[in-house]
Amino acid sequence: MAPRANWKGFLRLSLVTCPVALYPATSESEKISFNQLNRSTGHRIKYLKVDADTGDEVPNEDIVKGYELEKGQYIEVSKEELEEIALESTRTIEIDEFVARSDIDPRYLIRPYYIRPDGKVGHDAFAVIRETIREMDKVAIGRVVLTNREHIIALEPMDKGLVGTLLRYPYEVRSEEEYFDDIQDVKVTKDMLDLARHIVNQKAGRFEPEKFEDHYESALIELINEKRAGKVIRPKERPKGENVVDLMEALRRSVGKEAGKEAAPAKADKPAKKPRKAAAGQKEMLMPIAGKKQLKEAAAKKPATGARRKSA
Repeated sequence: MAPRANWKGFLRLSLVTCPVALYPATSESEKISFNQLNRSTGHRIKYLKVDADTGDEVPNEDIVKGYELEKGQYIEVSKEELEEIALESTRTIEIDEFVARSDIDPRYLIRPYYIRPDGKVGHDAFAVIRETIREMDKVAIGRVVLTNREHIIALEPMDKGLVGTLLRYPYEVRSEEEYFDDIQDVKVTKDMLDLARHIVNQKAGRFEPEKFEDHYESALIELINEKRAGKVIRPKERPKGENVVDLMEALRRSVGKEAGKEAAPAKADKPAKKPRKAAAGQKEMLMPIAGKKQLKEAAAKKPATGARRKSA
């Protein structure tokens, strides 16, 4: 079942309009997250909204937005006043123009959303808009309002639906000049480039996200499982970095290192190593290395014995 839509409204290309719903295409909810606890009691820390001067707690109904003109001087803006300046794009994604995908600087990309028809009507109009974008091999640029802010959105076909990527405005993107101006102009020799190209060719491949493991997430789950099992956590020895001063020597050693990987026995008869299913030392408290959801399920099935409170 698809998650609840973040936004519902209309997608419009000139006079062609259809109802659509917008859903987040990514999620952070499966990652391990921590609560803050009182070390002495084990209780969760609770944050209160308080008056900065009096220290008194302020109920939500008494809290208004304010823009600071000067230190301690604010202009209050009410919810009703903000609603008065609501834009047409609050309910409609109006396609303004079509651009080449290569025209969009990666710095402007924020986050992707899935867009599909909302309800049983409008599928024909949605298909016309989608296939027009696909046929033209362009990206459609429009505007949408999320959380009271208007965003630029870039629309591209994906399978039977659309992917809409929120874009930043120019004032949100910092200039590279203040960061790059101090970089020295270095003459790179042909020998260095040849060696570097050789390394790149040895490492060439296709981007397949499934090949990459979130090692930090796996380490967090292993740490939590070890603490649940009552193990003593000891610091691990950190690998020492190599101090290579000669750049050409570093490049040559890199080429040799990559060549050694290719020349090493492939162990063809041995099947490829599968991703870890569980952290070491879990025993009967096995939990798949997959994230927060599995930790919660395992904790509900087999609570740790003899532990009165969690520690993180």
